[in-house]
Amino acid sequence: MRNRLSFLGFLFIGLAACGDSETGTTSSTSTSTGGGNGGEGNGGAGGAGGGSGGMSSGGAGGGSGGGMAGEVGNASQAEGLYFPPGAVWYEDISNAPVSPESGAITAWMEGFNPPNGWGTGVMKVDFSIVAVDVPAGTAKRSFQTVDGYYYVPDCDNAPVPVPAGGAVEETYGTPTDFSGPFTGYNCYGFPDGADCHMLFVSRSEKRLYEIYHATIDSSDAFHAGCLAVWDISQVYGPDGRGQQCTSADAAGFPIAPLLFTAEEIQAGEINHAIRFILPNNMVRAKKYVYPATHGTNTTGPQTSIPYGARLRLRKDYPINTLSPAAQVVAKALQKYGMLHADGGQIALTAQSDVLSDVKWAAVGFDANSLNALKATDFEVLDFGTPIDVTYDCQRMQITQ
Repeated sequence: MRNRLSFLGFLFIGLAACGDSETGTTSSTSTSTGGGNGGEGNGGAGGAGGGSGGMSSGGAGGGSGGGMAGEVGNASQAEGLYFPPGAVWYEDISNAPVSPESGAITAWMEGFNPPNGWGTGVMKVDFSIVAVDVPAGTAKRSFQTVDGYYYVPDCDNAPVPVPAGGAVEETYGTPTDFSGPFTGYNCYGFPDGADCHMLFVSRSEKRLYEIYHATIDSSDAFHAGCLAVWDISQVYGPDGRGQQCTSADAAGFPIAPLLFTAEEIQAGEINHAIRFILPNNMVRAKKYVYPATHGTNTTGPQTSIPYGARLRLRKDYPINTLSPAAQVVAKALQKYGMLHADGGQIALTAQSDVLSDVKWAAVGFDANSLNALKATDFEVLDFGTPIDVTYDCQRMQITQ
């Protein structure tokens, strides 16, 4: 997701990682020229940054070194509302106006990437990203920044609370290793430039820590690319963390609030928008719209969506043709829609069940449950005038 010049190098990784498995890898492809993130992987997670292109070898550059942290309790899955109800990802868009470009855009998507217009041709779901709930009192760890992934002022450099028993985003379908207190944070795809997202929700601090391209390796060294610290007591306005500023996703907004969970399927209701991914060549060239604050070196035509666009499943879609679990997601797509967040191959992102007692298999939902949905089954909501991507981020970096 982040390097703004290295699209071809990372595209190879993203395509190699892409597949039909329920838990995929999200290798990134960067495509920007300044700081910020761009990315293209099968889980669609973008990274933060920009600058140097090419695949990261996991080398560290700058920042404070990471040491062993103390332990207070164990990690668990984060879920529920993260921000106040007024946040944009909780907005009911059932009756929001449709863009006059909607029909042309969705028709182009299907024609460009048949049969149904998504990154893999059909709508698939990735289950690799984990949001970790942080117990109060968890010790914080500093980290060493990673060359090519850490950009100032886009990325923050504050110590991160890392509870024992948590996990990083899964890569290459490799099961999470829980043999030690922090072994679950070792990202196997890190040396290859995989997205390796780490998400931590610290409700006692009212903070959400999201990192693109992070690992705690076998020597217990903590390496991190772009950290975005969010105040979860705040409703962010159109500027988010700053215009032209990236986050742990290329669009500049947070990841965790957009992940749907097996618990939500079990409960029968999803109360938020869903994270949505498309390849960079299917996204309008170097444009973004609210709620995005950032875009990448995308190469799509005028008939493609800009970064940050919101799509809504049509009211007349026959959701009764879907499985019961898929109907829960479809109803959320009708009421809250999906927000374009990053470049990649797999259209939607759900939260991993690795820290959950409720498993995806148990609720009857898998990577192919939404295969029937076509781009023309959706409406692109009115997005106003797109903003040119300049990567000129202006914000105060958080260091504590």
